Amino acid sequence: MENLAVVAHAADDLRIEDVGTVAPAADEAVIAIAYGGICGSDLHYWRHGAAGASVLREPMILGHEVSGVVAVAAADGSGPAAGTPVIVHPLTPHGDGVTPWPEDRPNLAPASTYLGSAMHLPHTQGAFAQRVAMPTRMLHAVPDGLDLRTAALAEPAAVAWHAVRRAGDVEGRSVVVIGAGPIGQLVASVARRDGASTVTVTDLEQAPRSIAEARGLSALDARDDVAIAALHADVVIESSGTVAGLAAAISAAVRGGTVVLLGLQRAGDVPAPLATAITRELTLHGSFRFGAEFDDVIAALADGSLDVAGIISQVRPAAEAVEAFALAADPASSCKVLLDFDLEA
Repeated sequence: MENLAVVAHAADDLRIEDVGTVAPAADEAVIAIAYGGICGSDLHYWRHGAAGASVLREPMILGHEVSGVVAVAAADGSGPAAGTPVIVHPLTPHGDGVTPWPEDRPNLAPASTYLGSAMHLPHTQGAFAQRVAMPTRMLHAVPDGLDLRTAALAEPAAVAWHAVRRAGDVEGRSVVVIGAGPIGQLVASVARRDGASTVTVTDLEQAPRSIAEARGLSALDARDDVAIAALHADVVIESSGTVAGLAAAISAAVRGGTVVLLGLQRAGDVPAPLATAITRELTLHGSFRFGAEFDDVIAALADGSLDVAGIISQVRPAAEAVEAFALAADPASSCKVLLDFDLEA
């Protein structure tokens, strides 16, 4: 049986190819993938052959934001039964035997693997394929009432959830989100769910600002330095991963406020207005992936308390992945783009 997958070979070399029959280990279930969300890291592997320090050195199946159905249950009896709709948690935490890390924060384990990541060799193959074998510990059952299309947002929503938690309790506080791409939109949704008094997003592009406004959020042009500096926000979450966004986040924060650095900045030294951060006594928090929040996020998606309406902008057949990646790379034309792996085929 054909098993089509989205495979990155090098920069600008993305192929749809048959990766063959799945051979699961005893503790792995075979998952028929329904939907996969295209992430910024997937786009970097496609466009640049690398995502930060993770450089492609062999062909790699992309994808870590996926939902699907258990096609074959694990042979050892662990995990969900065949026919169970599931969401995949892409992290496997590992220590390196040298570097200390807080064991209650698995996202900080120094030698972890993540689906669709070229950090290690051999690479950790991703889940953009019609059928994949996944350890049952990665599988989370989809609650009744949560469709598989929306369920594919669980992983990026967990990234957003974690970032808001890094800021502390946001109830009754003003929140600004720098960058209104998919993650920024999800951050805004989490902040609003958690009772923020106001939520404002900024972006260079009109399209994401319009999406935010349609979702009931305030939106500012990221080039409007005066308006951003006048926000005096209690909490600012930087989700653009740009140098300009970092400066804007510090500018937008009230004296004594909190800035969460979520967008991954470029490697090496990055200029930032730290004198302002010091004299305003800002609290700066890093935020990386997520920890134990995954089940909470899934529950919030299922009960509707986490409103993600309007964030999925397009769904394209996985066979058209190259075109879908180009669409996802254009913030003027898309927000979150999903691949449809044609589960019924």
